[in-house]
Amino acid sequence: MEYKDYYEVMGLKRDASQDEIKRSYRKLARKYHPDVSKDANAEEKFKLVGEAYEVLKDPEKRAAYDQLGANWKNGQEFTPPPGYGNFDFNGGGYTQGDASQFSDFFESIFGQGFQGGGFHGQTGGQRAYNVRGEDLNARVSIDLEDSFSGATRSIKLSVPELDAQGRVVQKQRTLNIKIPKGIKSGQKIRLTGQGAPGQGNGGKGDLYLEVTIKPHRIYRVDGKDLYLDLPVTPWEAALGARVKVPTPAGTVDMNIPAGSASGNKLRLKGRGIPAKIPGDLYVVLQIVVPPAKDEKAKKIYEDMKKELDFNPRSKLGV
Repeated sequence: MEYKDYYEVMGLKRDASQDEIKRSYRKLARKYHPDVSKDANAEEKFKLVGEAYEVLKDPEKRAAYDQLGANWKNGQEFTPPPGYGNFDFNGGGYTQGDASQFSDFFESIFGQGFQGGGFHGQTGGQRAYNVRGEDLNARVSIDLEDSFSGATRSIKLSVPELDAQGRVVQKQRTLNIKIPKGIKSGQKIRLTGQGAPGQGNGGKGDLYLEVTIKPHRIYRVDGKDLYLDLPVTPWEAALGARVKVPTPAGTVDMNIPAGSASGNKLRLKGRGIPAKIPGDLYVVLQIVVPPAKDEKAKKIYEDMKKELDFNPRSKLGV
């Protein structure tokens, strides 16, 4: 059995990142694609590159390969350790194909029942190269109201596609996406079949949209909780009051306890982003002092100065 060094095939170091693996695959797949390459061994090299990528792009398969392949040499016979014959490696970048097209080493790790390949025989000696398209990732910014109520939005994306010569080109695509109610920043929306096109009869990859919520005019978002700075007057904070508070679902009444101070937080339970257990809305009090813009207002402040024995700096010892 022949050991194939997939890192060498891909021109990679053993600690290569997933991005480096993906970039190397795209480069080599274009270089050795039988429809465009003039290399006499293009078909064999294209198959081997696809085989290597199928293993290295998947963390679980890569870990098994690294562990089992580390001590083998070309032509050495081996018996896999117990348990390694039971890995369930279904799916990935290739359609189900003839396992005999794979190297002996590859079959020894993953078994002849492995769903991989991508090389299907056809009549007349022709072969189709069936490779599933790449999954694509993009970011989409939404309004807080979209997360709170759900929405359908039209977005424009620039995505890579292969032209007739096998070259990667950027094309503009407009998609209508459904934004689920309650989605939070960092979560992803999966659009099946909206990724890069496959080769031959290989299906398209998927498109993953990572959601970010745009900064809001009055609310701050923290996970599924919301924060609102609420201006209040000195007498509302000192004496207590019932005031109106805006929420994404509409205005509600809230009691301000007597003796409240700036920075105090009041919670409106369940008024945050919807979820099985919805988030909360935290109201942060901000005391706003009226300006002494005329003689009447100035007199009121003078009277307060005389009547109220109050030093806000007393705890500072001054």
